[in-house]
Parts: sequence; C-alpha cells; structure tokens
Amino acid sequence: MHSFKKCPNCFEIWATRDEFISDSQIELNGYKTDFEKLEYGLFFFTHKKSGCGSTMALEVTNFKDLYSGTIYSERKTDTEVCPRYCFEKEQLDRCEALCECAFVREIIQIIKRKKSI
Repeated sequence: MHSFKKCPNCFEIWATRDEFISDSQIELNGYKTDFEKLEYGLFFFTHKKSGCGSTMALEVTNFKDLYSGTIYSERKTDTEVCPRYCFEKEQLDRCEALCECAFVREIIQIIKRKKSI
C-alpha cells in the first residue's frame, strides 16, 4: 500500500496529501528555497502530536499541482522589488514580486488556507 507520508518519529501514516494537510497536528513552519530547481525546495512540517514533535521535509514538487496560476519566468531575487522572503526559512508570507519564485509562496498560502478549513 502506498501512502503520502509516514512520520519518521512516531510512524503515523497519512494515506493522502489532503489527509496530511488537513491534520490539525501538522504545522507548516518553514520553507527552504532551492534556487537551482524551485520544485526541489523543501517545505518543513512539524508533527505536533503529543510525544512526537518530528519535523518532516517535503519537496515543493509534492504540492506543485495545488497551484494553477501564473508562474513567472524571470527571477527577481536580490532586486529592489525582492523582499528576500526566500532567504528566511520561517518566512511564509505571500510575496508581491512578479518573480519566478512567487508560485511557491502561493502554494504556501493554499496549504495554510486548507489547514484553516
């Protein structure tokens, strides 16, 4: 049987991505950019289950299909319009720059919205 993710600490299994995202004990708390291949960047999720506390890293590629908007071709990193969010692991805000990296920040917002449903 194939599952979406298994916690490396307590071995809890989430069968699907939606099950994982909607779990109230899963918290998205970081993002590490891979500037070479944006889809290989890492989202960090912490399992807040009592007695666990494991942090799991999942590649952006696991969530890329959640976003159907524009993906810009030009990178604005380190320009005057760049707020440098991609350099801060805990910074999960939306980026207003029309940058190649912005779609990942939109995926973060989609995940956060799904968690609040």
